[in-house]
Amino acid sequence: QVRVEESGGGLVQAGDSLRLSCAASGRTFSAYAMGWFRQAPGKEREFVAAIGWSGRTTYYGDSVKGRFTISRDNAKNLVYLQMNSVKPEDTAIYYCAAQMGLYRGTSRGDEYDYWGQGTQVTVSS
Repeated sequence: QVRVEESGGGLVQAGDSLRLSCAASGRTFSAYAMGWFRQAPGKEREFVAAIGWSGRTTYYGDSVKGRFTISRDNAKNLVYLQMNSVKPEDTAIYYCAAQMGLYRGTSRGDEYDYWGQGTQVTVSS
């Protein structure tokens, strides 16, 4: 069993920066691809970013390209989402997910095996 847990959410102002962290434990972290998704009230879940098991491949949703950066530290079993120049439309619950296997990362939520409980990010205008 893999446990995935997000942290770092909070209330920020538009234009600020925020870094989310995700810890995955239970098996070999370096053998997971990891992803971030978000869901705003009344909206469908949206892909934010993904990173492959090695960290060499990354993918981003169109709405966050150029503003958000995903990275990982396999020695610490952590994946990060650096959020810069945040906007009110970034307000959502942010979820971290793990895909078991030596994959490059994917935007498809149904390909992830384990999910965290989410962390709330609220951006005020």
